[in-house]
Amino acid sequence: MHLNRCSPAAPCTDQRSGFTYADSVNDDAPDDPTDQQAAQAVQVARLYYHQGLTTGDIARELGLSRPKVSRLLALARRNGTVDIRIHDPQGHPCSLQARLMERWPGVQAQVVGLPPHSTQDLRLERVALAAAHWLGSALRPGLVVGLAWGNTLDAVSRALTPRPLSGVQFVQLNGSASVLELSSGFVGGTLTRLAQAVRGQAHLFPVPTFFDDPATKQAMWRERSVQHVVQLQRQAELLLFSVGSPHAALPSHVYAAGYLDPDDLTQLEREGAVGDIATMFFRADGSWDGLSLNARSSGPDLALIRDHPNTACIVADPGKAAALRAALDGGLLRTLIVDETTAAGVLGEG
Repeated sequence: MHLNRCSPAAPCTDQRSGFTYADSVNDDAPDDPTDQQAAQAVQVARLYYHQGLTTGDIARELGLSRPKVSRLLALARRNGTVDIRIHDPQGHPCSLQARLMERWPGVQAQVVGLPPHSTQDLRLERVALAAAHWLGSALRPGLVVGLAWGNTLDAVSRALTPRPLSGVQFVQLNGSASVLELSSGFVGGTLTRLAQAVRGQAHLFPVPTFFDDPATKQAMWRERSVQHVVQLQRQAELLLFSVGSPHAALPSHVYAAGYLDPDDLTQLEREGAVGDIATMFFRADGSWDGLSLNARSSGPDLALIRDHPNTACIVADPGKAAALRAALDGGLLRTLIVDETTAAGVLGEG
């Protein structure tokens, strides 16, 4: 069931009832509805969206209270029965979206609109909600998802609506083992939240983010516990990540949390690195060969990401525009979910 509305990208209140779509996510619709509740939600949605009845009309017809009708409408949106799409021919995000896909034809882009003068926190919240909705529709039973940790994916993990799916696995793409991670639990928390949302399984990668010596990394990769995770990474049918940048408004976790020392940062700048995916670095033209820190990184070879048929990159920070442009030029993503300010920056319009 789809509802198409021509209106600005803003919270939409239906004048028939005062029911506010943007507020419905805060309603107390059940996370795990019974079959009867799900069927009733479909019935209410048909009356409301197809026949144009008000919540009061529906309440009288079905013998329900108006709050009950509103909760069922909220449930219909949350479980995917109703999919509201806003078609605005004058919409700035839609125009940016079209230009992104024209410039990089192999990429499916979704540009998230923002209110004027949005803060970085609001930008991240809006993009994380859009990405969580996209991810919820992409997940299916038995799917293996490779995940590169960071602030953006952490926000997505908090926004994903719980929905049980059998056999879904989330596997960490780059290591994070450090004293810092042991005390904060940041990376483990991201994967665990995603897995719990679908009652799936999380596979952590028990290796450092960066090794002191490439030879140590090669030895570690011969360990069976590490080989198990690396094999799962290669089996992943969806790769999910953001881009890291030293110029981000919200500092990328790998830069802000002490994973890189001053000598590492100096070397990256000297060698022309502008960003990273899963702690594997690339230049402004999207190339990565010869960047010395990559030999010590626990992240997957960027060729794996470039050649993967199903990759999604989520970006919500204008400070990452140069890094995202480089990743696009390098063919390192297939799906892009990005806020409109960053999208304009990528296109040189910011």
